[in-house]
Amino acid sequence: MNNNTKSYELIYVILNFGMGSRVYKYARELGIKRGMIILGKGTVKSPLLEFLGITDVRKEIILMVCESSKINEIVPKIVDTFHIDKPNKGILFTIPIKDFYDLQSNSKKYVSAEVKTNGGVKNTMYDAIFVVVDKGKAEFVVEAANEAGAKGGTIIHARGTGEYEIEKIFSMEIEPEKDIVLIIVKEELTEAVVNSIRDKLDIEKEGAGIIFVQEVDQAYGLI
Repeated sequence: MNNNTKSYELIYVILNFGMGSRVYKYARELGIKRGMIILGKGTVKSPLLEFLGITDVRKEIILMVCESSKINEIVPKIVDTFHIDKPNKGILFTIPIKDFYDLQSNSKKYVSAEVKTNGGVKNTMYDAIFVVVDKGKAEFVVEAANEAGAKGGTIIHARGTGEYEIEKIFSMEIEPEKDIVLIIVKEELTEAVVNSIRDKLDIEKEGAGIIFVQEVDQAYGLI
């Protein structure tokens, strides 16, 4: 690989509905050039919300590509400005990117991004579990994950949230009427959560769904 090739990370920020544009505008002021906002639904249980009859909370998920060399400068500023390290303010985590397409270039130049080694990377001991299932089955995924010790997740509906962009971000084709469930867990729980989801939804059956796991570099807002 060319030594001049830059490495990149994907910054995920999950916030209550209405905050996404503010965070993305601030991130662009800090130098972020690539990003998108998609809609999701939070599933973490809250006695107060249940008492008020609010069982689903709308969320915005901001996905932003950032050079690895700038992560330690930009991420803390976003966390401090929007108090993401405080309870119930949101979640932010980063994941190394292996490769992506620079869609802002007219030639759609292919950019190869170097995956970082352990050197200099903050070990959060968290994993991000992504589950793609037919629309309507996301709640069963969350239920299975909770039974194994997870504390909830974020559901992303593929239809109406930019299917083309989601396809490029996740490096796979997401068909219409699919749900993507994002669950963040401590790595010692990952195997149990994945197995619980596999068993409950019979993922091994053809067409039943897809599960993949990515290591998290930095994480804020997780309890």
